[in-house]
Order: sequence, then structure tokens, then C-alpha cells
Amino acid sequence: MGLLFNRKNKNFIAAAVTAVFATAFLMTPSNAHATSSKTYSQDAFVQWIAQFEQRARGEGISEIALRDAFNNLTYNQKVIDLDGKQPEGTITFVEYREKILSPTRIRKGREMMAKHADLLARVSAEYNVQPQFIVALWGIETSYGDYTGGFDTIRSLATLAYEGRRRDFFEKELINALRIIDHGHIKRDDIKGSWAGALGQNQFMPSSFAAYAQDFNGDGKKDIWGSLPDVFASSANYLSRSGWKGDEKWGREVKLPAGFSPDMISLKVSAPLSQWAAQGVTLPDGSPIPVVEGMKASIVAPDGINGPAYLAYDNYKTIMKWNRSTYFATCVGLLSDLISY
Repeated sequence: MGLLFNRKNKNFIAAAVTAVFATAFLMTPSNAHATSSKTYSQDAFVQWIAQFEQRARGEGISEIALRDAFNNLTYNQKVIDLDGKQPEGTITFVEYREKILSPTRIRKGREMMAKHADLLARVSAEYNVQPQFIVALWGIETSYGDYTGGFDTIRSLATLAYEGRRRDFFEKELINALRIIDHGHIKRDDIKGSWAGALGQNQFMPSSFAAYAQDFNGDGKKDIWGSLPDVFASSANYLSRSGWKGDEKWGREVKLPAGFSPDMISLKVSAPLSQWAAQGVTLPDGSPIPVVEGMKASIVAPDGINGPAYLAYDNYKTIMKWNRSTYFATCVGLLSDLISY
């Protein structure tokens, strides 16, 4: 799943586990600096692979899987370069929202909701997650499966683990990726994803696959690449096990009163809806916010107090477990509203 990092209220896209379309529009020459020219020795990479295989055997990975995974494997300098890139500029939430909530993505989301209504209803009933959120995550992560990444996952993860900047993390992800192959969920040559190892139509890292992927169609494989039943169920399972409330929305846009304290804009500040109403928080048109007895919310304003503001319910915080970005979580919520039936 995409990782976005927040720095001084500006969200920086780290292409490390984000959908290809997001990387394409944010990692541009105008806002990304040149990467390090550091290169690595293929001979040293082969030696590292030999050492890593010993660990993989100890983790229960079969000899067949190891042979298929590492036979004639080379490190990928492009992956190392991408990992070294950090965007220098910023993109505002309003700019991000405009890009993500495009008319095309909204239209296609509505089409997918209608086309897969029966399947989504079954998945929703099983995991108690509303269909529009499953589809919204699908739409934002990979543009409804159109852009899942074409990098060899084993090669990418091995390269990143060998490079060493986040070795422990990527070694664990590599072990999990090897298990995916070893357990027969996908063939070695077909395991592809983002340059940093995010997999399938919902962009799970291998560890997330291990924890949450589902075989909803009952064919013995957890196929988040080609089986929509598995894709939808895996996403719903992630949300469900992360605390999703199937009878609540994500939040809503609101208008803050004059003089509202910026200190109150935080997911760490939670108060009953009645309290926010008493402080003068209203709907954008000035009408009162709906108050549900006992329901709490936080205020988020991704562009700061002078930008759009939103009430964030518990489900919003669950989306943040998927991707720790207010930009991402808010747009998932907004897209879910726009494609609901």
C-alpha cells in the first residue's frame, strides 16, 4: 500500500509502496532532485543472495522456490535510484484532491460499483465493510486495477535488502514474497508490482498479503492480481481486522468558525459531535452538522486551518492504518461518497 510521509503539514509522496499513477504525477523533474550515482557490484549481490538463501531455508522456504526465485537474478539499479529519490517540492491537498478525484476516476468508480454489485454485496456482508470503500481504495491504489506495477517483485526486494538502507524491513518482505510463491498463490515469473514490492490490485506489501489476503473464490489461491473476489475480500478483510465500523461513514466536510484554534485540528483530539456543533462547526453551507448521540470525531485540515476541513470519524482513522496520510484517507472518503449507490 502507498506510503505518504507528512512533513510540516505537507504530504510528500514516497514512491516506496504507492500506486504507479500517483508516482507518475508526483515524482516529476520539477519536484524531484537527481538521485545518487552510487552503484553496486553484481558479484557482491550474488554473494549476498547466497547468504540470504541460508536464512530463507531456516524460515522454511523450499529449495524449488529458492532456485526459481534467485536463478540468474541481477540487482536493479533503477530500484536503487528510485529509493534514493525524495521529492523536494510539495503538493497541496487541494491539488492532490483535484488529481485523485478526476471525473474519469469518479465515472469509472460508479461503473465498477454497478458492474460488480453482486460480488461487492457478498464481500460486504462477509466483512461488514461498505462496498464504496472497497472500490474507492481500489480506484486510488491502482486506478481499478489498471496500474499495478511491472517490476519483478523478487528482484526489487532483493535489491533493496542488499542495498541495506532498510535491510531488516526488506529482508522480511522478501521472505514473505518467497512464501507467496512457495505456497502456490502465483508463479515466480508473474509476481510483479511496484518498484518497492507492493503487490496486486490493492498494492499489499508481502507482509500485508500474509496477514490479510483472502481466497474468496475458493480456488486455493489468494490472487490479488487477477481475481476480483480475492482483491475485494482482501481489502475488506484488512479494514475489518483494523477496526472498521460497517454502520458508520468516514466523515464529512465542514466549515470551521472564525477564531477556531489550530490546536484542535488533530486526529489526537476527539470530541462528541455535539461538542463540535457547540463550538460553531457547521456544514459547508452553514447549516448544523448532524449529531449522533455518543459518536465522536476529530477535525482534519490537510492544508491547514485556511484550507478545507473535515470531521473524521473512527473509520477515517482505520483508513489511516492502510496509509498514514490525511491526503490519502480524505480522498478515499470523498471518492467513496461520490461513487456510492
